[in-house]
Amino acid sequence: MLGHRGPIYRGGKQRGWGEVDDGVSIRAVHQALEMGVNFVDTAAVYGAGHSERVLARALEGKRDEVVIATKFGMVFDEETKEESGRRADRDSVRRECEASLRRLGTDRIDLYQLHIGDLDLERVPEVLGVLEELVDDGKIRAYGWSTDDPDRARAFAEGFHCAAMQQRLNVLEGNEETLAVCEQHDLASLNRGPLGMGLLTGKFDRDTSLPETDVRSGWDFREGDAAERLERLQNIRDVLTSDGRTLAQGALGWLWARSKNTVPIPGFKTVEQIEENADALQFGPLTDGQMEQIEDLISR
Repeated sequence: MLGHRGPIYRGGKQRGWGEVDDGVSIRAVHQALEMGVNFVDTAAVYGAGHSERVLARALEGKRDEVVIATKFGMVFDEETKEESGRRADRDSVRRECEASLRRLGTDRIDLYQLHIGDLDLERVPEVLGVLEELVDDGKIRAYGWSTDDPDRARAFAEGFHCAAMQQRLNVLEGNEETLAVCEQHDLASLNRGPLGMGLLTGKFDRDTSLPETDVRSGWDFREGDAAERLERLQNIRDVLTSDGRTLAQGALGWLWARSKNTVPIPGFKTVEQIEENADALQFGPLTDGQMEQIEDLISR
């Protein structure tokens, strides 16, 4: 239930999360495993392959303890770390799978996810076909799609070895209809942005500004969407932090209470963040009463 990223550039602009220390990332993964986390989500494009390589180092000798999920479909140059497009034809999917297997240092990927969230529906049969071939070849065990669109989720769910959809979902935002598709087809709903890209940790206020190297640098906490979400968070803060939880732990507890299919995948940059997120397992889901309180406060 954790995710790891690295810097990547699009049009010369960095789209990562600022500076990342590989040594810290590896220690954080080790700490997560010790605390009972056994699912790791990454993508080929994160850090232009660097994230997968770091994960391989972290999981050396521990591969069988973890379910590895990665993604395909984004074209990039490993040397320049520049993202340059998107592809999901049969040959490119097979090449990407082999490249991810090499970078991850493993003989199989547990969950292989299409990373192009708005791929044309007419392309779905071709993608499902090659993914089933990869299952037959033993290269992957199952597959899914990182998409917020319920129609696309519904189409991919027809695949025999489809096991998950990755969607943006947290206490303040998300797509209930895509979650319903997961519930209907008994798929895991991997929750991207479960902590609102950091907003639900409580570390931001109206005066916060973020560096240009951070993908969130355009957020304005004084007006607009980020300011509105910050205000809504204040309304439900007391409920989320009840029973001794931190805000982040309350946000994760909300997801676990929302559906039995939810699997939050909070990102991390430090060992301390891993410890806080993993400690949320000790609290478990919010109660029905707390969920009703939050729904009432948000609806106001």
